[in-house]
Amino acid sequence: MINLDFRDSRPVFEQIRDKIKELIISGALKEGDKILSVREMAASLTINPNTIVKAYKELENEGYIGSIKGKGYFVCDKKYAASGENTRALFKTVEDALCELKFLGADKKEIIDLTEKIWEGAKKDDQRNRNN
Repeated sequence: MINLDFRDSRPVFEQIRDKIKELIISGALKEGDKILSVREMAASLTINPNTIVKAYKELENEGYIGSIKGKGYFVCDKKYAASGENTRALFKTVEDALCELKFLGADKKEIIDLTEKIWEGAKKDDQRNRNN
């Protein structure tokens, strides 16, 4: 499920956080799914449990996962991940990327087409999730 790249310049906890976030966003992990405990994840990746705790805490702060005492960690409803601060930060990232693409001479239609493709894919994923 998660593969670490020790040549990656990012810290291991960020790689774990980003991979779990990617699994949630892609729909591989769905709302209510239980994720591995800290101990299980640390054992499967052969890393220090504190590294997993740090990744899970960040995901929890961002609203992607939540913990239930004695039960473990679970994927949250996406409305929790769409907190104001998190959403504003993502919009800022998109804005910065669009400004850079414009500066580099990217084609406006290509950017719009990509946005629509992603948006339509997200709508299809939402429909599939509602039907399950």
